[in-house]
Amino acid sequence: MKLNVYLSGEIHTDWREKIIQGCEENNLSISFSSPVTDHDKSDGAGDLLGAEDKSFWRDHKSAKVNAIRTTTLINNCDVAIIRFGDKYKQWAYK
Repeated sequence: MKLNVYLSGEIHTDWREKIIQGCEENNLSISFSSPVTDHDKSDGAGDLLGAEDKSFWRDHKSAKVNAIRTTTLINNCDVAIIRFGDKYKQWAYK
């Protein structure tokens, strides 16, 4: 059985890559998913629905497409790992 793990949280460090690499080095049967961490790709997620004249509507559509993707991945994962960076550590349970 392959475990499905969703890696959520801060996007400014390579913590996801380190986890994935460690699991691969130990031959663990895990598949990983995560939010879109490339800002340009995330901002353009709604572009497949057609061009927009106003940036507000482009952002709105992309946010909705990203939300559908994220919700689907979280609902289908076995485990979710969330890493809060120092800037947002007040959100984490202590």
